[in-house]
Amino acid sequence: MKAKFSSFLQHKWSQVILFSVFIAVTSSALYFSQKSVVSFLLLLASLLVLHYMNLKKVTKWIVAAGLLFFLIPFASSGGPAFQSYMEVATMVGIYISMALGLNIVVGMAGLLDLGFVAFFAVGAYSYSIFATPQASNFMPFGVYPLGGESFWAFLIIGGICAAIAGVLIGVPVLRVKGDYLAIVTLGFGEIIRIVFNNLDRPINFTGGAMGISSVTPPKIFGIELVFPNQFYFVTLVILLFTIFAVLRLEHSKLGRSWKAVRENEIAAQAMGIPLVKTKLLAFALGATFSGMMGVVFAAKQAFIDPTSFTLMESFTILVMVVLGGMGSVPGVILGAAVVTVLNLQVLTELTNWVNQLSLNGIVSIPDALSPAKMQKFIFGAILVLFALYRPKGLIPSKNKIFDASKLKVSKKTEDIENKDSVVVENEKVQV
Repeated sequence: MKAKFSSFLQHKWSQVILFSVFIAVTSSALYFSQKSVVSFLLLLASLLVLHYMNLKKVTKWIVAAGLLFFLIPFASSGGPAFQSYMEVATMVGIYISMALGLNIVVGMAGLLDLGFVAFFAVGAYSYSIFATPQASNFMPFGVYPLGGESFWAFLIIGGICAAIAGVLIGVPVLRVKGDYLAIVTLGFGEIIRIVFNNLDRPINFTGGAMGISSVTPPKIFGIELVFPNQFYFVTLVILLFTIFAVLRLEHSKLGRSWKAVRENEIAAQAMGIPLVKTKLLAFALGATFSGMMGVVFAAKQAFIDPTSFTLMESFTILVMVVLGGMGSVPGVILGAAVVTVLNLQVLTELTNWVNQLSLNGIVSIPDALSPAKMQKFIFGAILVLFALYRPKGLIPSKNKIFDASKLKVSKKTEDIENKDSVVVENEKVQV
């Protein structure tokens, strides 16, 4: 019976039928229930199920786009928790994009960066300063705040500013590697946060510890984007661009250079790979995606301050990369989604549920063991379990496999074509 069922699951159409039933049940449960976190998480998990299905890549991308752009927002809109669902989904998209950027630096190039949140801060402040009256403190021309239409230009400007910051941080750390590289990047991350925290005098650039509030919301076609469900689509478009760019970079000449540097710098340099250029490009490109999402974060929150860009945020993003699988794009996406959902929804809902039981007198919990105080402990214990049972990550990185026989045939064909061209050239010379 078990063998028949497993053989049934291996067929493409049986997988499609079961997947369709799963989607229909979870989306219906989410739409018709007032609030069902389990249904929402199961609907998000359908994307992971889709990844393992026996379908073509193009088909998977089309189905995933349909789920993300249409089904998930529609199914979530059935109850009063619609905006909270969209808030979680938006933050998942933001953290996935940042984790993919860090994956370029850590997973592909092998450069341990513990100050990656600094690029997120650069992007956030680049938009917040000019989208509030803050810029009038030091800009001798122009009228501030800028309109919401400028948000779309600042997505590019924020990415460029973060890339420049990545290069500036990358240049001094090229002489070190390993643990020393981690210490230096950690120091740079803290320096940038402290600079933003104290850059309110003698000229007030960043608002200092008070932060910057009342950031102008984005505007498109005259419509202001102020709700989480609106930012969800903005984040989703940027995230899809990030995934496409990272996948293209991974299988490009530059991506192979990063992997060569990660495995052995001396051997990579001996093969003609420029170490300085390759490492700086890793820092710059990884920082670009983080800077773009920093702009989105600032616009969504409408308020930023240095406490949003602490060292703990850098550690959290690094955990996403390591947990998912360093160098693996699907793994990093899954790791970022798992960590974000655990922090923002699962542990929060668990805390609220236990608190409710305690208030109703069903259970008695000591104050020292209250769920609010134990969230980080539970989160850490879950990470330890993942590390023990999945040491290579949830979806480990896999190198592209080439068929040796096809490579030999193509090599022989190329050699024959080269010989034929040489013969033709010699005949021309003789004539």
